[in-house]
Amino acid sequence: MKAIRGRVLLALAALLLGGCATLSPPQRDEAARIAIAARSTEVDCAQADACALASPLRELGERALAESSADAPRHYARILDRGPDALLARINLIRAARRSIDLQTYIFDEDDSAQLVLDELQAAAFRGVKVRVLMDQLSALKQVETLAALAAVHANFELRVYNPVLDRARLSTPMYAVAAACCWGKLNRRMHNKLLLVDDLVGITGGRNYQDDYYDWDAAYNFRDRDLLVAGPVAGDMAAHFQAFWQSPLSVPAERLGDVGRLLREHGVPPPPHQPYRKPERVQALLAQGADAGLIRARFVEPALPVAGVQFIGDLPDKHSGRAGRESEQASNTLQQLIASAKSEVLLQTPYLVLSKPAQRLFRGLHRQADPPRIRVSTNSLAATDAFLAYAVSYKYKRRYLRDFGFEIHEFKPFPADAPFDAGPLGADLGEAPVAVPVPRRTTLRQRRLAERGLRSAPVSEAGRNSPFASSGGLPVRLQRAGIRMGLHAKSMVVDERVGVVGTHNFDPRGDSLNTESAVVIADPAFARALAASIRGDMAPGNAWTIGRRDSSPVLPGIEFTLARVSERMPVFDLWPVKYATSYEFVPGPDCPPPPPSPFDEDFRRCHRPVGDFPEVDLGLKWLGVRVFTAFGSGLSPIL
Repeated sequence: MKAIRGRVLLALAALLLGGCATLSPPQRDEAARIAIAARSTEVDCAQADACALASPLRELGERALAESSADAPRHYARILDRGPDALLARINLIRAARRSIDLQTYIFDEDDSAQLVLDELQAAAFRGVKVRVLMDQLSALKQVETLAALAAVHANFELRVYNPVLDRARLSTPMYAVAAACCWGKLNRRMHNKLLLVDDLVGITGGRNYQDDYYDWDAAYNFRDRDLLVAGPVAGDMAAHFQAFWQSPLSVPAERLGDVGRLLREHGVPPPPHQPYRKPERVQALLAQGADAGLIRARFVEPALPVAGVQFIGDLPDKHSGRAGRESEQASNTLQQLIASAKSEVLLQTPYLVLSKPAQRLFRGLHRQADPPRIRVSTNSLAATDAFLAYAVSYKYKRRYLRDFGFEIHEFKPFPADAPFDAGPLGADLGEAPVAVPVPRRTTLRQRRLAERGLRSAPVSEAGRNSPFASSGGLPVRLQRAGIRMGLHAKSMVVDERVGVVGTHNFDPRGDSLNTESAVVIADPAFARALAASIRGDMAPGNAWTIGRRDSSPVLPGIEFTLARVSERMPVFDLWPVKYATSYEFVPGPDCPPPPPSPFDEDFRRCHRPVGDFPEVDLGLKWLGVRVFTAFGSGLSPIL
């Protein structure tokens, strides 16, 4: 036994040493020289505008700046609720870029939507546009070969990886375990910001990463998400924010990382990356719409709202310095101040209802006011979520949320009746085998070469990458029926229908203390009302179940309530099987016309029927996992 234990320890030590081995400074410099020497300097366009697409969206940014003054900035904002629209706007803006494109993201996959964006970014670089891409390490593409190829693709294209652990761009499962053992604090500090900024004129920020399930392109599971397109002077603040990350020592050029550098030194520069599209006809349909100026104007520019009071807030890399205090948590501080200012109503939308200690104190204080504001929360059900471990913590504290904070909780259904979901030519499909991508009629030589290469890779959810433990809970549970399901991923808030917020913050402990986050805050009643209507749509009875107090037990109800409360307060051994709250379905009728009553109204039970704690879920191992994690795992909530 001792010999076996010794061999295991020796193997772990070898793995640790191998995982932490890095390139020497001369080797790192050599890898960088290889990548830089291989970068093309060819530019396909000699025009001053870099042969950019004439775009009404870019023109909107120019108009906003022309209408602005130092004392009276002018902005336009467009909420992007539909996934294909969010991708269409991105592609149109990338093709319209004349000078610069800055892209910052948490996840960048290698599936259809991500590959399309990569192709367009490279094409922009070959047109003469300066392209900078910053990705968080935990989800910075799947293949080291892809990173190495992009590091050497063009002099106008730069790629950096944020906060790399173990001097790697990619962490295999064994290396992930090594990183958790040796570098726990660093591993947990992630860049959760998302931003696309074109020519410092127009920016897009919100919840979406670069992966099919954020654009309704996945064949099984897609996110109900939200981005905000904003044009005007605030783009300058976005540019300064991106620049702070780009210049941070935590942002490392891909070619200077150990695994990418070793590949470059040992095998040279890989071929230009390109994945064969799984559904090329959908890609072509989207590209055709992206070139249609009339459609872009009608879909994005004409509905854009002229707005006042626009502010971009964002944590900076100082939050990860190890010396930062509360002042570095700009996103969390601003959001908490907005909530504290509420007089009548807070609409809060988050996919993972796990509250930090400061947030709990804030909501408890609001609820204790003589005339507390109404707090309505849109979040995921177990059937819809991609992170059952986070849901387990939320499930544990339902009594606290309802009784102590006064939350009206609406949990998103996996098959919502009328959520903004597209299954047409630009939306979700039933899945097809990979095929070669057709080459568009108007292509550069570089685009033709790109269209000839690549491998596909499986998607990874954000919750599955956002903490070391979440990777085991980053997949949806099994349901009682089949179909393309949706899970909520939008992070938004409206206060008193006067201020609206769209951003990346999940209003959770990770966002407060571990992740860097960002958001756009707009103090404009018209915008706030539009955003409120979108969130309320996700709370509608056809799209969500309402959480309400469970009917009291006919036998010793007081004892049951006390035992449940005592069990909930225990960080471990929360084993009492009957929880305070359960899910309800609205039953409309002559005496129960829409809108449905609040769970605190007298008519609530008359107009709702209970549907169980986990409606639609096939009660299998994942359900057991929820109960086990509810009992034993709440101590991990700060990193979920």
